[in-house]
Amino acid sequence: DFDSKKKRKVAEIYQALNSDPIDVATLRRMAISEGGLLTDEIRCKVWPKLLSVNTDDLPPLPGKELREDNKDYQQVLLDVRRSLRRFPPGMPDDQREGLQEELIDIILHVLKRNPQLHYYQGYHDIVVTFLLVVGDRLATALVEKLSTHHLRDFMDPTMDNTKHILNYLMPIIDQVNPEVHDFMQSAEVGTIFALSWLITWFGHVLSDFRHVVRLYDFFLACHPLMPIYFAAVIVLYREQEVLDCECDMASVHHLLSQIPQDLPYETLISRAGDLFVQFPPSELAREAAQQQAERTAASTFKDFELASVQQRPDTVLRQRFRERLRGEERTKSVLTKPRTNRFVKLAVMGLTVALGAAALAVVKSALEWAPKFELQIFP
Repeated sequence: DFDSKKKRKVAEIYQALNSDPIDVATLRRMAISEGGLLTDEIRCKVWPKLLSVNTDDLPPLPGKELREDNKDYQQVLLDVRRSLRRFPPGMPDDQREGLQEELIDIILHVLKRNPQLHYYQGYHDIVVTFLLVVGDRLATALVEKLSTHHLRDFMDPTMDNTKHILNYLMPIIDQVNPEVHDFMQSAEVGTIFALSWLITWFGHVLSDFRHVVRLYDFFLACHPLMPIYFAAVIVLYREQEVLDCECDMASVHHLLSQIPQDLPYETLISRAGDLFVQFPPSELAREAAQQQAERTAASTFKDFELASVQQRPDTVLRQRFRERLRGEERTKSVLTKPRTNRFVKLAVMGLTVALGAAALAVVKSALEWAPKFELQIFP
């Protein structure tokens, strides 16, 4: 049955790719639904469509002159040399060394073409994932687009916007499980434990490459803040471990920073999508905001969205979610958050377990809930 489901999904993906115009909404739905995009061969075809990259006009391969007098070269070199574990075990040394050279060139090429971007440690963990899946030329184009949109906030001169995105973590947890939220607040653990998760899209902390690319399918199809929702569902999934921990910063930080490798990824992906619909960034912004920041990717993502066509699958996601709520009224009443000053009701943790990782439509934008002039993600 699994094989037949996989064959049907592959057929649906290729049908969407062969549509005129390409059915990007379906491709996004396929990227988030159970199993993601299934194979690297399919990812090579679909990832460019998710990022609106024209594969007929790829940049030339970077030249070695990029390394001359480049302010980032030494740091990039050090990070790439330390990236041995990001390559498949058993890969011949000469092949790996060749890929590491390509990795350096891709990073330096993107930085040179976009002087407003600033390298950060962990960026190479994202770039190497693209290199291993799609090869150097296509990876260069995809990473450049990604760096000027989804990753833009991490590539500012300071970490202010990155810290602000981390500020969304606790409000999400608070909506779902106030007990865990209050425990973490009492422990004064903060959110730094999730920093490497966020800025590498979990590439640095997950040892199985299959899980990494599965998450990349999901994140590429979504709003830039989706990784922080996924970080929240990991913490919520570990609720009992957290509450059983000593309530002090060192103990809780140590526990949370050691991410389990056997997570139920499909269930957590489904939960993250549901939480995004229930508590979109626009509703959490006031709690998360510490400063005005109009130039962040999360608040300007509409510009990127307008460059694409047929990419509003958030409508489908919300429709599915409403159908779930209608069928689960009793569960919803049980799961209602017992706080009067919050956003009404919760019907997600547990629902998605019962439903499995259903074929969620992908949440690309929160802006249908609130236009940009009302959204004010950073009021």
